[in-house]
Amino acid sequence: MRCLLASAGGLLLREAGMLLRRRSCSAPLLLLGVAVCLFYQTLMVARNRLRSGQQQHAADIRSRRPADEVLMEETRRFINTLETVQAQVRSQPSPLRLRAVVLMGRHLVSDPEVQLYQRVLQQLDYEVQMSRYTETSSFLRSNQGVTGWSLLLCLSSSERSCLRRISFYHLQSHQMVNLLPGLMEAFSDAGGGLCHFYSHSHLTGSELPMRPFSCGLTNQKLQGVPPPALVAVVNVYVLVTSVNPLISFLHDISVVTTNQEQRGRARKLRDFLLQQLGTNTSHEALGQVKKVIGEVLQAAVSTTQRQQTLHRCVLCYQLLTFSLLFSGSVTPVVVQVETDLTLSALSDETFDRQITKDLILEDTLRFLLSSHTHLSSHTDGRQYGGCRGTHCLSEDEFLLLLQFQRQMKTPSAFQLLSPSSSSSSSSSSSAPLSVADLVIRISHYYELQTNCSHRTDETEELTNQGSAQSSSQDEGVCLDPHLRQIYTDPPLTLTPPFSPWVKEYHAEVAFDLVTVRIRPEPVRPNCRVHLDEHRGPRMANYPVGLGDSRISILVTDDTEQEPVIMTIYTVHMYRESRPSLPMFGEHVMCSFVQDCGLLVQPGLSCGLQPFIKSHASLHTCSSGHQPGRWVVPCLSCSDNRTCDWREVAWQPDGCYHPLVDRPLLQHCMRDRKVLFIGDSTNRGMMYFLMERVNVSLEDWGKAHDTLVYRNLNGNRTQVSYSYYPQFWLEKKKRPTFRQALLQLIDRSRPLVNSNLTVLVVGGVQWLNTDHLRTIREVLNRVSLSDVLVVVKSLGMGFHLPVDGIRSLSPREIQDLYRENLNIIVTAKHHGYEVIDTFSITMGRYKEFLQGRCACHFHQVDKFWSSRLPENMTSTTTRTRTGPGLSIKSAVHDMDQETWPKPSSYHVRGPVNQVYSEILLSRLCPRNT
Repeated sequence: MRCLLASAGGLLLREAGMLLRRRSCSAPLLLLGVAVCLFYQTLMVARNRLRSGQQQHAADIRSRRPADEVLMEETRRFINTLETVQAQVRSQPSPLRLRAVVLMGRHLVSDPEVQLYQRVLQQLDYEVQMSRYTETSSFLRSNQGVTGWSLLLCLSSSERSCLRRISFYHLQSHQMVNLLPGLMEAFSDAGGGLCHFYSHSHLTGSELPMRPFSCGLTNQKLQGVPPPALVAVVNVYVLVTSVNPLISFLHDISVVTTNQEQRGRARKLRDFLLQQLGTNTSHEALGQVKKVIGEVLQAAVSTTQRQQTLHRCVLCYQLLTFSLLFSGSVTPVVVQVETDLTLSALSDETFDRQITKDLILEDTLRFLLSSHTHLSSHTDGRQYGGCRGTHCLSEDEFLLLLQFQRQMKTPSAFQLLSPSSSSSSSSSSSAPLSVADLVIRISHYYELQTNCSHRTDETEELTNQGSAQSSSQDEGVCLDPHLRQIYTDPPLTLTPPFSPWVKEYHAEVAFDLVTVRIRPEPVRPNCRVHLDEHRGPRMANYPVGLGDSRISILVTDDTEQEPVIMTIYTVHMYRESRPSLPMFGEHVMCSFVQDCGLLVQPGLSCGLQPFIKSHASLHTCSSGHQPGRWVVPCLSCSDNRTCDWREVAWQPDGCYHPLVDRPLLQHCMRDRKVLFIGDSTNRGMMYFLMERVNVSLEDWGKAHDTLVYRNLNGNRTQVSYSYYPQFWLEKKKRPTFRQALLQLIDRSRPLVNSNLTVLVVGGVQWLNTDHLRTIREVLNRVSLSDVLVVVKSLGMGFHLPVDGIRSLSPREIQDLYRENLNIIVTAKHHGYEVIDTFSITMGRYKEFLQGRCACHFHQVDKFWSSRLPENMTSTTTRTRTGPGLSIKSAVHDMDQETWPKPSSYHVRGPVNQVYSEILLSRLCPRNT
């Protein structure tokens, strides 16, 4: 519908009012109609004044205000009318709730991008519907893909589904989609697309600032760092909100790749140009960036004119990536255009790619939706305007103007790109103003306001240097200590879904997930994030042990010398045990020595192999380092998912280790003193022994010094412990192994020179043959040469790439295996007992528990009631390690009324339990 401007304002208003009343429209619609026609009238008058003013006498001109000032005043009046209308529309309740449909495609619900959309939309009062594709969305099918929703977001992997199934021609005016079909077609490889308008520009004699390989089927992806001759490749991100007229915005974040840097960096475009070119030249370069992009966009839009009638989408938008090449000139050239956000130059390992993408997407949503006026509930599809004839704006055009005015007024990370400041009206003095003319006038109005504001700010800065200085000092203070997102690789499904206001989360992960990389991102850059401690890293790789793990995220203010903790977020992770299939029928026995995921002995087979049970009678093992393998019942040895992993057992070759019943153990340990020296894995064996001897474990701690327990086994058994090596101390201040051993002996006295004194030494990977020679020398020196020495050999650990600690390559782990063999041979030479924990742990290296070294196969839990731990309530008596039998503590003869006592502890961990029981069988052989 067009509107014929009346010669008199009164006639216009009366006509508009009568027509709107006939349509039974609300008060806001009456104002809308009046505003449209008033705007035309005042702007046409202003333009006529401008032309007639040129023919006036000089004196008359001096007596008048400048024409642009008159135009600015009239534009301001119209904008005030728009804002009044918007305020009245928003004040009226809408019968329909805002609803957004997010089509995820191949994305998971746990992906940060999907979570971002859900969080931001919910904050903007949208009801969010999640689906895969348009074909599988029950909501879109039930509403024929047209009604019932306000916003449709098609993620990258669902774009084809949207373009194929969504009828853009039938969309309602208020509906928004994150695709502009015509623009996507123009920049696509198929059907001419970019090549078409690029070649067309050469036919018409115009020269587009583009490289030939940026278009069509010859489109080449930019990879790596630019050649040395180049200065920089800059990816900039353009938001197009309208094709006809062309309206686009430039985000202030860019990704810069120079020939001096290995990876791209996310930087503000203005800052980069200022640093490279200086104040004056950078301003010119920024203008050239806008000019170049504007020319390419305009050329692309020119090819989509015929599609405009086919794709009616007033509020649809498109995010584009322009790759610009700067090479010795302030004018860049376009080398690639993509119809999506492309941040491949940024590192994916540090989450910079995802963080930057989320930032731009969130800015886009807030920029568009915060300025979105939802008029559908008031219009019922009727057109705006109250005039008849040929000079009136349609509903679509007015809604577009309304949206554009709000976007220009909304502070954001976007700056106007098209129309540019050099754009001028295409209408003649007598022709009616087009919607493109109105867009230009609104943009000029806000641009002039912005320039005046900048000049005022500069003046105030010069006159108030003191206050500006103090305010700049406050910029570093953390005033909003919240997280914007918690990024993880792989993505964790947090419960509840992430929100800056929720401080505690839970996540469950599968057995095969052994590490997670995490990087929390604060809302404000003034705040800092540290993991686990106030000076911890902002990003880290964490090992995920079986069962419960916890990651603490500290949001701090680092402006002081010592970081001040403002907020603490906590992520509790639970890693599932190995999937197990209980045995209900026939099964076969399978065995394995090493996991195929980590070949410690390349010459041996890995994974499950058929286990042939020996029919010969087994004898008691004569040593604790007898070679062996793990045995487990399965339906098939070719699929470890068919095994009952609850029944996995360690089977030495040709023998077995008998389990020591509690009466025999207590009798055997009477009047004995057991000295442990080593790291936390050795301490795990000690606490297991204490619990087995004393029925319950009433004292426990992660001690890193010397401990002495004298009240075990009715005060008849003593256990002492010394932590070695004390790696956290400076190298010069660390006690040597000799010093630590002597101190442990002194703290444990009096000692007898017989097997009533037992020394257990070992750890994960620090032990070597030199330590064994030191043991012999020290024991001879203190007259304890006849004590029983048990060497706990090396074990699996440090095999995961965890930040903050050393990690071993597969080759180094293979070297460690050979070192372990040397330790066993040397220990036997000295007459020491050996528990070969390396062979036992290497096949089950994924089954570690808490600890950053991924080397702990035990964990101590606290119990506050008299309930027995689950793995100690079995009524089955298992007396030895053998085919299909799991090692379990012989608790059937415990006095369950006295164990565990209130506030007691329990050592759990089946792998630790195996080699700890082997230790007990070596301390208390059956013949004693």
